Amino acid sequence: MVKVIASSVRKGNVLDVDGKLYVVLTAQNFHPGKGTPVTQVDMRRIVDGVKVSERWRTTEQVERAFVEDVNFQFLYEDGEGFHFMNPESYDQVVVDVETMGDQKAYLQEGMTCILSIHEGVPLAVELPRHVTLEITETEPVVKGQTASSSYKPAMLSNGLRTMVPPHINAGTRVVIATEDNSYVERAKD
Repeated sequence: MVKVIASSVRKGNVLDVDGKLYVVLTAQNFHPGKGTPVTQVDMRRIVDGVKVSERWRTTEQVERAFVEDVNFQFLYEDGEGFHFMNPESYDQVVVDVETMGDQKAYLQEGMTCILSIHEGVPLAVELPRHVTLEITETEPVVKGQTASSSYKPAMLSNGLRTMVPPHINAGTRVVIATEDNSYVERAKD
């Protein structure tokens, strides 16, 4: 186990809290005007899936479990879960639906993801920071709504909604940030 300060904890990290392993779902650092800065962490216990929230001072030490981060390629999804393959050894692992969570909407065939593996069991999946998706439908531009700060709702090819600039129309391929489902830029391809 490695001790790290609480403010360095990120989504997907595996922590050892009181002898139990937890995977971090969200981690936010709060710096109030008065008082001590804190790190708010939402975690899922690996053994039974129970979700827990913890709050630590940003300078407190927490134990990070030793996990191996390995590149895996997404193959397909079936009733068993999400199948990934190690491109070097051709070993395949199955990630269950609960571990995958709401990230499954971004998975694309052949996509390279980083799987956090502890004793042969995949604990967390880290997607690429950006994915390219197509806009399936969007609202027409309202006259006078051409200011760069105005955005309009759009439906992506993976079924999620996002906000895009007025010049983006249906059929346009865009780059989306997987962390918060936000528009990054028009795709270069």
